[in-house]
Amino acid sequence: MPESTVILDAMAIRRALARIAHEIAERNEVGAEVALIGIPVGGDHLALRLSKLLAEIWHQPVPVGILDVSMHRDDLDQRAAPKVYPTVIPFDVTGKTVVLVDDVLFSGRTTRAAMDALNDFGRPKKIQLAVLVDRGHRELPIKADFVGKNVPTAREEKISLCLTENGAERDEVVLLKK
Repeated sequence: MPESTVILDAMAIRRALARIAHEIAERNEVGAEVALIGIPVGGDHLALRLSKLLAEIWHQPVPVGILDVSMHRDDLDQRAAPKVYPTVIPFDVTGKTVVLVDDVLFSGRTTRAAMDALNDFGRPKKIQLAVLVDRGHRELPIKADFVGKNVPTAREEKISLCLTENGAERDEVVLLKK
């Protein structure tokens, strides 16, 4: 049985998302040019939460989409059958600043796949990356623009995001040690 440690509880997640929302607003003065796209599973729910926070800051709605990256991954041949999620992007990304939202940044391969997949929907003016947790161990030269918490981990450890939207009884981020 793996040993687990809560590294962010519900309140810490809320604070981290509020901070990320304010950082996004500071870096992007024209809110009408910004759209959020979440990567399932986790980043999609975080993008919805960030959209609500940014709408309060900018006093206007912030469009949100969901982007499945499974078929754009470079390790498709190493996985049994990829779990495919629906992609829903109800706006044109061309000319927008798109903030990709993910729960955990690890090797950078999911982010690379997301950028490839995003190209199928247009040409954003700019792509930024927001993650709740950056755990290091990058295999590609990818760096998040907005980070909720940096958590140095061992390669064999795992970070799990539990959200009420996914059926968890409470929001938390857990570090699992083998």
